[in-house]
Amino acid sequence: MVKSTKRMNLMYKNINLKKQFSIENAINHLKDLSKVKFIESIDISINLGIDPKKTEQNIRGNVCLPHGTGKNIKFAIFASGQEAINAKKLGIKLVGMEDLSTKITNGEKNFNVVISTPEAMDIVSKLGPILGPKGLMPNPKLGTITNNIIETIKKIQNGQINFRNDKSGIIHASIGKINFTNNKIKENLQILLKTLKKYRPLKLKDNYIKKIYLSSTMGISIEITKDCANLIN
Repeated sequence: MVKSTKRMNLMYKNINLKKQFSIENAINHLKDLSKVKFIESIDISINLGIDPKKTEQNIRGNVCLPHGTGKNIKFAIFASGQEAINAKKLGIKLVGMEDLSTKITNGEKNFNVVISTPEAMDIVSKLGPILGPKGLMPNPKLGTITNNIIETIKKIQNGQINFRNDKSGIIHASIGKINFTNNKIKENLQILLKTLKKYRPLKLKDNYIKKIYLSSTMGISIEITKDCANLIN
């Protein structure tokens, strides 16, 4: 059994987890209760009313958050020729083909986004057992398999994130840092929710978005109301 820390006990003591909070109050609570020595991320968990077992109801896409995530994006780029040269000009260190594949196979982990040209996918596909479980496998639906490497890098650097539901039908995403202003966090969340609305399965009869939880890296999850995006199920 995991023993609760004094910090966690304080959070549970100060927050009524049985109630919903406005996005403003939820953010304020997370900020007030943040006592760690690093800048935490603000994360969102969105419980969808989909059936993940039905392929046509699975949700996958991307959205450009107006204020970014505040995270340091580290790329691994599978490309050759001019695309590889252009990526290196942007300061990307992990660029290559078979040589990059070998580095990753041997334990290279200093990246959190993988982008590939279509011609390099024969090489990248062999890394499926490594990249797949981490959600790093390039995918054309997410724009990470592309012939325009530079444009994709810049989009991601400017705040584009990918999202997909897990096997329980939940979308997990980072929407900022705890030192962001409340408005920046709210606007990022609103854009994400409005984008998700566009992906609602046509044949879905029940509520699409059931619950929304906001949390910080080392904090607790707080359920928030859905009116932050004028969301209509």
